[in-house]
Amino acid sequence: MRTGSVRDPANPSATSRVFAHVRPLFFAHGGHARKSKLRAVSEEVEGQVRVDGELDAEAQVRRRLALAQVRQYPDPVLRMRAREVTDFDDELRALVTRMKQLMQDAQGVGLAATQVGIIRRLFVFVPGREEGLEPIAVVNPVLELGSETDLDDEGCLSMQGVTVPVERATTVTLTAKDEKGDDLRLELEGLAARIVQHETDHLDGTLVIDRTDDASRKEALRVVRPRPILVA
Repeated sequence: MRTGSVRDPANPSATSRVFAHVRPLFFAHGGHARKSKLRAVSEEVEGQVRVDGELDAEAQVRRRLALAQVRQYPDPVLRMRAREVTDFDDELRALVTRMKQLMQDAQGVGLAATQVGIIRRLFVFVPGREEGLEPIAVVNPVLELGSETDLDDEGCLSMQGVTVPVERATTVTLTAKDEKGDDLRLELEGLAARIVQHETDHLDGTLVIDRTDDASRKEALRVVRPRPILVA
């Protein structure tokens, strides 16, 4: 992935970052890895979830503790439309710091505020796996989708054990604010474009099961729905 900064001619005060993916990406599917048309990262990535191989004992504990703080389907908050953020204060920045840590501990590549029970239009994400890339906070996002699309598998921290095929635009222009209230403009493609669409869906109360085919949706619901306890 290459990163750079350019100025948006329509808004000179906004910084536009272009993320271009350059290496093959593999998504897990049915226990097998299949090559994606997306570009970049060397490890498996499932939508909102990354799998870097075997985790050591400490990392496994951190992941379990982090996931315990992420709302799980069918929690009704996941269906709520988040409100616009109006105050860019210390409380917001503390929330961003917490979300970034939770996302990393959970081995995720994105996390929306609604997933931690906060009904605000905010998410954090990592645009790739290269060394030195820091998580980005996105507040009040607006997406402009490119015309080309790609079908690939996605997972979600709020639907553990579920991976379903989802069609997404392969390029996205994102305009937003950062946690300080400064203008943010990102030109994204591949994995990064898929992640921000997934996270923005969360802020609108939309889940991956709403964007997949009927058969995949039924199988996903079979996995995440609580099973009845039979008493003899």
